[in-house]
Amino acid sequence: MLLSQRNKSGATFTLLGFSDYPELQVPLFLVFLAIYSVTVVGNLGMIIIIKTNSRLHTPMYFFLSHLSFVDFCYSSSVVPKMLVNLIVEDRTISFSGCAVQFFFFCTFVVTESLLLAVMAYDRFVAICNPLLYTVAMSQRLCAMLVTGSYAWGVACSLLLTCSALKLCFHGFNTINHFFCEFSSLLSLSCSDTYINQLLLFIFATFNEVSTLFIILTSYVFIVVTILKMRSASGQRKAFSTCASHLTAITIFHGTILFLYCVPNSKNSRHTVKVASVFYTVVIPMLNPLIYSLRNKDVKSTVRKIMDTKAFPH
Repeated sequence: MLLSQRNKSGATFTLLGFSDYPELQVPLFLVFLAIYSVTVVGNLGMIIIIKTNSRLHTPMYFFLSHLSFVDFCYSSSVVPKMLVNLIVEDRTISFSGCAVQFFFFCTFVVTESLLLAVMAYDRFVAICNPLLYTVAMSQRLCAMLVTGSYAWGVACSLLLTCSALKLCFHGFNTINHFFCEFSSLLSLSCSDTYINQLLLFIFATFNEVSTLFIILTSYVFIVVTILKMRSASGQRKAFSTCASHLTAITIFHGTILFLYCVPNSKNSRHTVKVASVFYTVVIPMLNPLIYSLRNKDVKSTVRKIMDTKAFPH
């Protein structure tokens, strides 16, 4: 879809980011650079570990490898530009650049929320129907679930981005954020944004409610099944297999629900920025740490790789 004629004429945006705190620009740059470095190494490392260890070629780790890929991608759609803006004076971005950034960010965030729901269903099948697990979670079904997650992420993002491309903007515009967030774009437009706001509300609400419904329903059945187990060791083992996933879900959806509850006012922009940093910068770093620190198979694979590097044959 073509940009509107007014936007073609050169509407540009300035990302304020954290420019309100000039004394913190360098410290924030170093902190975010360190976090992003851990994010890249952690998520790409998780993918490599899963690919190299045949014991990890199971549905759970198949989904985890895609979760790591999505974490890497959606962090990379925001953080590099944010790092650059922390050390340069010119924080401008073109309208097309803004649209591209939002498209990729939205695609991978929606995909992540769906993957977390798919992983909850996977844990439900593994614990509630262990004898049928390999049959129920076939390679074909796993591939379809992952493909569907990506496809829905692209579809949601494409519709929202196309709706934004129809908007008109005049001259220079200031976004009080560190990336091209959709509602910030809408507030700057001189067009009627009712349809855009309606689409955003429908997609955001549907995605959040549907994924949380799948997650909560899966874990209700999981908890009931675990409580029926007679063996205490069996209960502990079942709970431990869900602990990492529950932690990732709580952090991701907890942050999103918190952003939903923040009132739309000037005083809340600082709170929104801090929460946005958490789910765009911190969460992609935490996920590989959460899954690796609590996982014996992953830790043993890392040790084997380290031993191979330290003592090559």
